[in-house]
Amino acid sequence: MGIETHQCDVELSNIAISDAHGEDSPYFAGWKAYDENPYDELTNPSGVIQMGLAENQVSFDMLEKYLESQREKGITVSGFRENALFQDYHGLQSFRTAMASFMEEIRGGRAKFDPRRIVLTAGATAANELLTFILANPGDALLVPTPYYPGFDRDLRWRTGVKIVPIHCDSSNNFQITPQALEAAYEEARSMNTKVRAVLITNPSNPLGAAIQREVLEHLLDFVSRKNIHLVSDEIYSGSVFSSSEFVSVAEILESRGYKNAERVHVVYSLSKDLGLPGFRVGTIYSYNDKVVTTARRMSSFTLISSQTQQMLASILSDKKFTKNYIKTNRDRLRKRYEMIIEGLRSSGIECLKGNAGLFCWMDLSPMLQKPTKQAELELWNSIVHEVKLNISPGSSCHCSEPGWFRVCFANMSEQTLEVALKRIRSFMDQREKPSSQRI
Repeated sequence: MGIETHQCDVELSNIAISDAHGEDSPYFAGWKAYDENPYDELTNPSGVIQMGLAENQVSFDMLEKYLESQREKGITVSGFRENALFQDYHGLQSFRTAMASFMEEIRGGRAKFDPRRIVLTAGATAANELLTFILANPGDALLVPTPYYPGFDRDLRWRTGVKIVPIHCDSSNNFQITPQALEAAYEEARSMNTKVRAVLITNPSNPLGAAIQREVLEHLLDFVSRKNIHLVSDEIYSGSVFSSSEFVSVAEILESRGYKNAERVHVVYSLSKDLGLPGFRVGTIYSYNDKVVTTARRMSSFTLISSQTQQMLASILSDKKFTKNYIKTNRDRLRKRYEMIIEGLRSSGIECLKGNAGLFCWMDLSPMLQKPTKQAELELWNSIVHEVKLNISPGSSCHCSEPGWFRVCFANMSEQTLEVALKRIRSFMDQREKPSSQRI
């Protein structure tokens, strides 16, 4: 790390020496393999293709063209002095208003959002951690359905001291949350003398790339009311649903219920996936609980978004002609890309769960395992990363209880690169089908 110094044992905090960050997960190990040997069509065609990053680049050209057209018209971000000086942690009113309007638009106008209840954070990562600090004490638990995003081990546990108790879902019903699994997870936490504070769901695009069904959301709302706990709905992919009619926001259901028990519900949203702007670090918490809004706003001083970023995005999101066209085009492109990878995998003899949202698919390689074990899954994953040179995420890194499932991202690359990835998979499958004496 730069200057070399003599290293001796100096006591650090429990957080500093904790392994709860989860960097030893295969999820992060795959990223390291990519970083050390990244694929490039011209300069490194044999490098590792990044298929472990849920990033949306399919409509980035639309944002670039829009911003360029604004510059050509002489429309630029103004008010340097105002942006450069200190802003309080409420954020710009213009941006919170534009964000609330965009959140309504991207949900098909079926849910309403009050700008006064929006709390701005530096991305969804900060939003989820901030909510965890507010809802739970160290040693308490959140119930999270599996498979879940590997980063939750960092976002929800590392600094908060809160535990994650998995809601075990399985492939028999496409990994949907069942009442039985929900109750079992709650009772498991109680058997460990652990207080459950909330259920966190990723809707619409959990690692399975599917929107949660309305009846499941209805049951979750009833469940948290009976148990006197909270529901956090992470809806960061709501614009990445192939059809807006397929996604039901928890906000929509609350409105139909007259906002009964709404104080238990909190929505997390981000522009990282829908607009493909993870580097801008723009996230929000929307809560129906006044105390949560007040506390979150106080804590957001640690995760502020720059005023210049807020002003620029307020301008973009307020242009209804652009946002309407962007949402439609983005969904069409994601659907086309999804169909491309599904058909490509199927032609190689690989089946996937049926998806209707998100930036990835969930493929089944269990028939290729030597044994139905986590170890066999990791051995297969190691071959795919280091021999096939594709960084995909093994199900075990997402705490999936069934070996052989893998998450594969398809929206963070060009169609040409995706074609290369599919050819590599096809070649790998062909080699696996040959007798061992004929393999290269």
